[in-house]
Amino acid sequence: MNTTASLLSPPSQDAVQTLAQRAGFLMRWDDADGQTHTVSLDVLRALLDAMGLRCGTAAQCRDSLAFLDSPASLSDDVQIVTRVGVPATLPALSLITGRKRLAYRVHLETEGVVDGMTEVDPESGASLLPPIDVPGYHRLELGNKVYSVIVAPPHAHRLPPDAREWGMSVPLYGLRREGDGGLGHFGALADAATAIAEHGAQALAISPAHAMFSARPAQYSPYSPSNRQWYNVAHIDPAMLCGEAEAQEAAHQLRLVPGYAQRERQRLVNWPAASVARLQVLRHLYDRRAHWLSIEQTSALKRFRRGGMDSLEAHARFEMLHQRLHSTHGDDWRRWPAGLRSPWAPQAERMAYEHADDVAFHVFLQWWALEGLQRAHRNARGTGMGIGLIADMAVGVDSTGSEAWADPGHLLQGVSLGAPPDSFNRAGQVWGLTTFSPWAMHQHGYRPFIATLRAALAFAGGVRIDHVLGLSRLWVCPDGAPAASGAYLRYPLDALLAIVALESSRHRALMIGEDLGTVPGDFRARVATQGVLGTDVLWFARSAPSRTQSNKTPPFVDPSQWRADAVATTSTHDLPTAVGWWTGRDIAWRARLAPMSMDARLARRQRREDRTALWRAMSAAGVVNESGHATAPGASAVAEAAFAEATNDVVRSPGRAPTTTPLDAIVSFVAQSPSPLVLLPIADAIGAKEADNLPGTTTEHPNWRRRLSAPVEVLLGTPDVASRIARFARSVRARAAVGRK
Repeated sequence: MNTTASLLSPPSQDAVQTLAQRAGFLMRWDDADGQTHTVSLDVLRALLDAMGLRCGTAAQCRDSLAFLDSPASLSDDVQIVTRVGVPATLPALSLITGRKRLAYRVHLETEGVVDGMTEVDPESGASLLPPIDVPGYHRLELGNKVYSVIVAPPHAHRLPPDAREWGMSVPLYGLRREGDGGLGHFGALADAATAIAEHGAQALAISPAHAMFSARPAQYSPYSPSNRQWYNVAHIDPAMLCGEAEAQEAAHQLRLVPGYAQRERQRLVNWPAASVARLQVLRHLYDRRAHWLSIEQTSALKRFRRGGMDSLEAHARFEMLHQRLHSTHGDDWRRWPAGLRSPWAPQAERMAYEHADDVAFHVFLQWWALEGLQRAHRNARGTGMGIGLIADMAVGVDSTGSEAWADPGHLLQGVSLGAPPDSFNRAGQVWGLTTFSPWAMHQHGYRPFIATLRAALAFAGGVRIDHVLGLSRLWVCPDGAPAASGAYLRYPLDALLAIVALESSRHRALMIGEDLGTVPGDFRARVATQGVLGTDVLWFARSAPSRTQSNKTPPFVDPSQWRADAVATTSTHDLPTAVGWWTGRDIAWRARLAPMSMDARLARRQRREDRTALWRAMSAAGVVNESGHATAPGASAVAEAAFAEATNDVVRSPGRAPTTTPLDAIVSFVAQSPSPLVLLPIADAIGAKEADNLPGTTTEHPNWRRRLSAPVEVLLGTPDVASRIARFARSVRARAAVGRK
């Protein structure tokens, strides 16, 4: 075979696997049962192709590998990431320059310079930058190159060692306030923050506030955003800037008041109707801004637009174009005319000029949205919350959204994020999202990741990182393939954790990682060392059955044995509420939607055994007394009896699980965790039965649509809810007292 023919021949298995490993893919993965799987060559080829690493022929495979190994693959944007007091590995520039020693100069972010020389290994070209003791984003001059150097503190911002605080979590969309038109907004969030703070809470966690699609209101999952660097304008409170009278007058002039009243009576959010109506009001107010916008507000808006730079302009242009093109060219920007597939293409520039007022409107909305979020955070802090709002950062974005349109080179293409089969979902999950390419992140200095973090930190005292395992590895599968036909892609965990620590420290903000599901053995310890809290959820706090245990149902772990470096909570948005779990509401939903995929009778029998296991654990932990009542730390016997009678939290036998949900005992049980922060979902504070989301469904279950039955301040004022929260808070404080002894 001649050389040309050999280069055009298919690559060997070893060549494809070598390229895949060099690109960051793991060749094997373990499922929930501990069985090891090897990723197929077809899957590897599809994934490599999606990253722009061609491997259809032996020549392509060789060239792609050479590109990854070449210093030429590093752009001038490459950032060197290290920690205070730790030497940093420098790019192998000596392979180009041929020098054995290199002079360097570091320009510190604040002021001053650091000069020095670094020794270079003549064979490998490796060299080290001596430790820098000042955290920040610095500039390094090395040879004839200039690099950025990120120097992070030892760990992220932490609560004090003896902290035992509590907070609540709420869904933004489900908040209520009179006149809201059937959809939660930032004004209702500010009210909720004040009300919850008045009960002694130190934090309020919210659902993601990322930018969605103004022209596609039927896409409303907060975890499938258009852009994580900007905000969801559907949650703007129209009255926040212009006042109630002006906002109400706008609704009257647009003849929206009857629809408002109808939707406000409904238990579910009608996203298309409610968000479209709100945007109509916002546009009406924007067009009349000369009547109500102050000089100070106008100046603030101008500063905001200048500060948003290209990212804000690109998002606003996308929103304008999407509104004009979706009915004729569809929602996917990749099918728009070629001249409109980039914010900076000449045709897009021309459209932005011709419709400058529409672009300015979307800039205005982003300013308004951030003002609303920041006001809610100020309300929380001003009423005594030490942490304030906790933002939620989704793991990825919709590949048809503005973030992908504005900068597709930073994102994975042709793949979807998901999760391999596990005990929670035997088929695995395909989320329909994309996210940053690890190779592109390193090549371009982690800028989009930093911007995403800062967007959340702009209005919050903490950030929950959804699927924090994604800082280390993500399950990706080719578009259209099932979840099992995927592979893990490695991410630069140490570098990303360093950036998280630096931004967290600068903003004095708590970092929380959602680390549920299949997690490598050392991952939680590595993340905890960097000051990022994990997440402990009651339903997963189980241990293996003992050998002597007749019933093989996994027992619940006593909360005193839960992690001290994790946030504790009863449940999450993807899991049943306490009442829903106890009554088997999640089982009923799955039996109704997929009757052939499960044995409902077996599931209900198992849930009865699970309830008994939890009841025994709660009895052993002392959160139910000998009479079967839920106990309340610090309360008198008279108060205990009155509380038990008021809440009907009584059973005939303390050794037998009740049929009605022992809600007060459940929340008090979780409160005994040594966690520095215990979060109580508002659904469990009020005893709601239905979950926010049922994974694996879209329209079959009313995901992201459930509204609270009343404003938060009203709900928290009812006797049973107020007593439950007081009991929960006492349990947290009692645990804090134990921890200080």
